Amino acid sequence: MTKECREAYDTFLGTVKTDLTEFIDQMDYSEIEKAADLIKEAQKNGNRVHISGIGKPGHIAGYIASLMSSTGNPTYFLHGTEAVHGSCGQLVPGDVVIFISNSGQTNEMRATITAVINNGCKVIGVSGGRDSWLAEHSDAFIYAGVKAEGGPLNRAPRMSILAETLVLQALSTVLQQDKDITPQQYVKWHPGGTLGHLRENEK
Repeated sequence: MTKECREAYDTFLGTVKTDLTEFIDQMDYSEIEKAADLIKEAQKNGNRVHISGIGKPGHIAGYIASLMSSTGNPTYFLHGTEAVHGSCGQLVPGDVVIFISNSGQTNEMRATITAVINNGCKVIGVSGGRDSWLAEHSDAFIYAGVKAEGGPLNRAPRMSILAETLVLQALSTVLQQDKDITPQQYVKWHPGGTLGHLRENEK
């Protein structure tokens, strides 16, 4: 491998070390709390939570749907583009849709969010653009902005994906704590693997 390859590696890790710490320090709990309250209100009314994104954020959406479902808050993946080709049929008025988009500006995202709103759903936007179209059309907004992606060309989503994942993991912890999920309940939902076993201090 070339010297430049090692430099790219070091640059990325250096960006993670400095910028992610800075991002964590400026995270706003009130944004997380507002999103959690929106979800809790929907659940109280018998509605559901969905999560979506286009491109790389769509992969993050699948993970967060799984994480939230396994910690007491069933969440359904909504395909970012299939939503405007019939998948909005999984929505009912009063549901909440979390949408992840780094720019919060793309035309594909606008079409999906417009369809979601037209189907009577609330929107939680997660984006690096505080003044973006997504932020403007969200009922609750969680900022996930970074200064640089940290890799060659500074284009491929790396740091932005870490920030989006982090804020949604934080949201999942707040929602899990509110449900007061016990180790016994968690194991019941997760019977396979090492996570599906109670520790000695949990029995």
